[in-house]
Amino acid sequence: MSIERNIAAIRERMEASARRAGRNFDEIALMAVTKNQPPERIRDAYAEGQRLFGENRVQEFAGKVQALADFRDARWHMIGHLQTNKTAKTAELFSAVDSVDSVKLAQKLDGAARSAGNKIDVLIEINVGGEAAKTGLDPNSIALEDLLAAAPRLQMLSFRGLMIVPPFTEDPEGARSYFRKLRQLRDAIALRKLPAISMDVLSMGMSHDFEVAIEEGSTCVRVGTAIFGERTTP
Repeated sequence: MSIERNIAAIRERMEASARRAGRNFDEIALMAVTKNQPPERIRDAYAEGQRLFGENRVQEFAGKVQALADFRDARWHMIGHLQTNKTAKTAELFSAVDSVDSVKLAQKLDGAARSAGNKIDVLIEINVGGEAAKTGLDPNSIALEDLLAAAPRLQMLSFRGLMIVPPFTEDPEGARSYFRKLRQLRDAIALRKLPAISMDVLSMGMSHDFEVAIEEGSTCVRVGTAIFGERTTP
């Protein structure tokens, strides 16, 4: 199938999921994940009205950003694990980082954003499944509390919500409990009305489970394979 048809089909499925959950489809963003996708494929998605994009690697995006420089109204989010030594380049290239998982990283990013003169939206990555191989903060950790407490001092960062990559299961229903836990955590943090913290974004759901994520409250689904097909670029 073509990218045009894929995007149309995904939007239809998103709308149906929102309807089942009694939600407004307009409140849910579709992010096209462009990891390992060449500029011409990304351009095809842009031609279909796609404006929100997610990249997993700073270096990879730096190599293709010039080829996409005419995308004046596109928004580029860093969604992969971010190393502190890449924060300067990240602040230059991206408008948002959806994978902040420590005070140290947030502080480095804040300083880099100040140098770049670019205020950055951030999401806190949560490891609800407790997987050792994955990044993200334990929802019950002191580290999460420390990051929430640090937010008012990080004036070049806008804390907007939470992000999750749940444990993979063949059955999309297997992710439902993780999505629900993230929503409950978001709600609990929002109730505390912490300074400099907004909890209006829940980034959860990917190609194989985004419908379940929408039913559980996702406001942004990150879709790559279902738009572009299987990745072929190394």
